[in-house]
Order: sequence, then structure tokens, then C-alpha cells
Amino acid sequence: MSLTDLQIRNAAPKDRPYKMSDGGGLFILVKPNGNKFWRKKYRYNGKEKSLSIGTYPIVTLFQAREAREAALKLLEKGEDPSFNKQEEKRQRATIIGNTFELVTIDWWEHKRGGWSIKHANSVMRSLKNNIFPDLGNRPVSKITPPQLLHVIRQIEKRGSLETASKVLQRCNSVFRFAIASGLATYNPAADLREVLKTPVSRNHAALKETELPEFLKKLDGYDGQRLTKIALQLLILTFVRSIELRGARWEEFNLKKGEWRIPDDRMKMRDEHIVPLSSQAMDIASSCLPLM
Repeated sequence: MSLTDLQIRNAAPKDRPYKMSDGGGLFILVKPNGNKFWRKKYRYNGKEKSLSIGTYPIVTLFQAREAREAALKLLEKGEDPSFNKQEEKRQRATIIGNTFELVTIDWWEHKRGGWSIKHANSVMRSLKNNIFPDLGNRPVSKITPPQLLHVIRQIEKRGSLETASKVLQRCNSVFRFAIASGLATYNPAADLREVLKTPVSRNHAALKETELPEFLKKLDGYDGQRLTKIALQLLILTFVRSIELRGARWEEFNLKKGEWRIPDDRMKMRDEHIVPLSSQAMDIASSCLPLM
């Protein structure tokens, strides 16, 4: 005879645990303390096993019967319902444990070897400040395009359009890393590239060709800080970035070979950069030796 909900509710505890069968291997185990547990008895590979389904009344009679039918279907396919349940629990734990923040840290550790220290810190800081507060604790596989777009829009509202673009690009890379690592199957950042606001491009002020002779003449007669004059002259002669020049050390210069070797830890792409020095550049570099 199948059980009724009234029978289960009225089942009183006894001195020892006892079972009430619903058929098809499904039964409810009544404990001496009054707790009631659903179980499904079955045989797999010749061994008798028991599948835990849940507690009554959290799991209703109807839900327990559904679980019994699902277990029977797995057995028909040659699968073990208990193993299947444990695998589902493992997958849920994996999803919960792999938050966007944790996956981002793994991605950053993987990528940082090819970046300069400054760039690596800038990348992590941009995600920590703009993405982690809202999405950091969410499973990376559960983040949707609207959720990510909402965060990107908050950056745009501050007027930081370039930051919004960079952050989205970095999120895109994190999601691609998650997919390749088997932690996600979908990249929500890929669908947002066309909805970003386009920053207005403003070119930096530049000297016209006709203004260059006058500038060089005034630079030659500049009587301000000597290092400022030397720096401007070397920028013109070497075409390096100002940040590379500001961090220059005397040991990087080899005036006998006529070259300046900028070490990889000061380069964005972490590759040593060799700058050929003209005779004029070597004269200027030599002149600043007492200052370094």
C-alpha cells in the first residue's frame, strides 16, 4: 500500500527507528527523536544500496516519489543514483566556490608574468575597485550580461569611459579563462562590446613642423631646471616614453657601444628594449653623469 501524507504526519516516534514503505524501494525512516528521512533502496552491480532523498516535510511525499522515479531512470541507464547525486553536489560546490573574484585572481596570476609590475597592479586594481564590489562573490558561471552591463554603466556614469572599456576587456579575458578552465560555458562580456559608450578622442597638443625650429631654439636657451632640459633633449633624440626616461639609471647606458638598455622590468611587455644612441644623445647623457 502506498503512503498518504496524513499517515506520514501522524507517524509517532518509537523506541527504535522504523520504516514505512511507499513501494518501489521508497520508504520513510522514522527516528526515535521524531525526525523522518526519505530513503530509496536499490541494487547496483549486485550490491544493495540506499539513496538519501531528504527529510520530511521539507521534501514532500510527491517530491520523494519524483526522486524515486528519477533514480529508477538512472538505474535503467546503468548509472548509480548515489554517485550521480554526489557528482551533482560536487558540481554545485564547484560553482559556488569559483566566484568571479577567485577566478580573476587565478587569471591574473597566470597573465602577470608577461606584464610589467605596474601594469599588472593596474589591471588588478581596476577590477578590484570596479567589479569585485558587485560581482566578486558571484559564481563566475552565473553572471549574466545584464548584471555585468549594470556594473559597466556605473563606471560610465562617472564619466570614466576609457576605464569602462578597459574593465570590460579584462572581464572578457577572465570569462574566456574560466571557459577554458572548465569553470563556465558562457562569456557575458562578449555580448556587451557594441553597447559601450564611445569616448571622445582628443589628441594631445603637438608642435607643428613650422614651430619646431623655434621650440629647439628656446629649449637650447632654457635656463630652468637642468634635468628638465636634458630630459626633453633625450626624448627628442631617442623617442622613448617619458616614463622610461624618468626611471632611467646610469648603469643602463653603455656609451662605448652607443646604446641604452632599458631592462624588462621597466617595459610594459617585459622585454628588454635597446635604444641606439646618436653622438648627440651620448653627449647629453654624459653631461648628466654628475647629476645621477
